[in-house]
Amino acid sequence: MGLWKWEGLDKNGKRASGQIEATTEKEVRRLLRGQGNRPKKITPPSILEFDLGQWMVEQGFASAFGTKELSNFTKQLAIMINAGVPILQGLEIIYKTEKNAALKNAIQRIAKDVQEGKTLAESMTKQKGFDKLYCNLVKAGEIGGILDVILNKLSIHLEKQEKTKSQIKSAMTYPFIVTMIGIGVVWGLVTFVVPQFVGMLKDTGKDIPGITQFVMDVSDLCVNYSAYAVPIVIIVLVLISSWIKTPAGKIIYDKFAMKIPGFGVVVIKGNLSSFTRTLGTLLSAGVSLIDALEICIETIDNGVISRDIAAVKKSVIEGKTLTEPLQKIDYFPEMVAQMIKVGEQTGSIDQMLDKIAVVFEDEVNMAVESATKLIEPLILVGLGGTIAVVLVAIYLPMFMSAG
Repeated sequence: MGLWKWEGLDKNGKRASGQIEATTEKEVRRLLRGQGNRPKKITPPSILEFDLGQWMVEQGFASAFGTKELSNFTKQLAIMINAGVPILQGLEIIYKTEKNAALKNAIQRIAKDVQEGKTLAESMTKQKGFDKLYCNLVKAGEIGGILDVILNKLSIHLEKQEKTKSQIKSAMTYPFIVTMIGIGVVWGLVTFVVPQFVGMLKDTGKDIPGITQFVMDVSDLCVNYSAYAVPIVIIVLVLISSWIKTPAGKIIYDKFAMKIPGFGVVVIKGNLSSFTRTLGTLLSAGVSLIDALEICIETIDNGVISRDIAAVKKSVIEGKTLTEPLQKIDYFPEMVAQMIKVGEQTGSIDQMLDKIAVVFEDEVNMAVESATKLIEPLILVGLGGTIAVVLVAIYLPMFMSAG
């Protein structure tokens, strides 16, 4: 992708020249013909104008944009549309200021499709990173003439979603770092320190305590097999990761995650928070309940919860209220189901779902704090105990010899 220069005739037959961004000369001619221009001379972009980031995206080397970048883009587009800026012009402005190469490339392709007469939702559907929820809400906004309102709702939804994920990640960072450092210290002790004492102990000719012999055996395993352990661990992790991506593997893994003491609550509440906020946002945009549930099924990460929501959708199709099948889900709070029932009876279910999402988000925050407070002492005690065993195994024979 680069800036091509052209000279020729405009739609009135007068001499004209300019610049246009495109990937190939064929694309340049197609774009100019679409504008009514007839190019006579086309100059390719200079090597100094080469966009490395754009090239990496086109070659598939650049990583996709995340929720944070998408949220910022959504917010900017909402502001421009609300201010009366045409969609195409708004996309061009955002494109010029966007720094993420993948999102910049997507915006450019969306703008081209819009220029060719496609709707914004249709254009976004073709791009990676714009999921079914996003595209359906944009479609509803375009049909209802409230695109700026819908984009604002989407921006808030994405920010809330990213905030919940960030809280969980940040809560797990400290325990993970402490665990990795502890494992490294223990490995260093049994690999480099313990072998130094083995020869000394054997020279004494005295009986070696059981705990010392155990640590020495572990040390021998680490010294002799560490080179094989790392690739084996990597292979096992890759196999487990591949298995989890299969339908059956994901269900088993998600069931296990939901039952982990402390963190299972975070998994359940986090997914229910996403479900209620997504459903509320879709219903407030005028999407039908059946379609909204279908989109929720595709956007929920947890396979077990997604499967249960699919059963809820089936019950709704059969004529039941939303509350009835939700009450049959054992992990779905009864109080929340009753709140949804009130929302159905009063015709304000979308507003009720937004309030429920806030409740779930608060519960996720408390659950993350509780889980963190639970796991940190366990990690410290476990690592401290392991190091203590190694040290006792090293020094116990010395004290016995001195005695």
